Amino acid sequence: MSETGEIDKSALRDAASVIVLRDRETRPKVLMGQRGKTAAFMPSKFVFPGGAVDPEDAHVPFAEPLEELCAARLTDNAPADCAPALAGAAIRELWEETGLILGRPGAWRGTVPDNWRGFAQAGHLPNAAPMQFVFRAITPPGRPRRFDARFFLLDAEDIANDPDDFSAACDELSHLQWIALDAVREFDLPFITEVVLAEIAARASDRTPPASVPFFRNDDEESLFLRLYGKPLPD
Repeated sequence: MSETGEIDKSALRDAASVIVLRDRETRPKVLMGQRGKTAAFMPSKFVFPGGAVDPEDAHVPFAEPLEELCAARLTDNAPADCAPALAGAAIRELWEETGLILGRPGAWRGTVPDNWRGFAQAGHLPNAAPMQFVFRAITPPGRPRRFDARFFLLDAEDIANDPDDFSAACDELSHLQWIALDAVREFDLPFITEVVLAEIAARASDRTPPASVPFFRNDDEESLFLRLYGKPLPD
């Protein structure tokens, strides 16, 4: 942490993860996959789809942007212009790792970034509006890679294609599957994933935005559990 109290971002990469939830009213389930045994970060663990922000993610055309409250909370204790890149990364990583499309039919204009070509060729524009920002966590010091990760909650009903079809997924996650919340701890999970899942289980039947967003902040001096409220919205 710097002398001014700000987080030292030099050792961190911004990242986004997506928690896709289905069957809210019966037996809620989340979409997870297993990282490879040789992965540098969280090998063999079951995780949500997600990954680091790419520079191109900040400039993709959205069919609809994030909800205003969600975007405001993303900028709490973070750069004012971070929301579009984080939303873009979440949608791109979901597509790459699962083949699921969070988007609306539409044609892209101009040059499509290389890492978005598959999504664009599927005939959709990314749609950030259905996502809720529900958790933020910084990887503790001493890990081989460190991320400032934001977690977004998404209802499976908002996926544009078949939520059970993972045929377009890359090979970064294996054993992609819908796991019931009441059985998820039978899997090998990272600690922070367990913490996030507890928040999701408590809100599984509630579609309204949370009152605040938990922020698990780790730096070289201390670990803090904070709450993000965002800047007040105009009336």
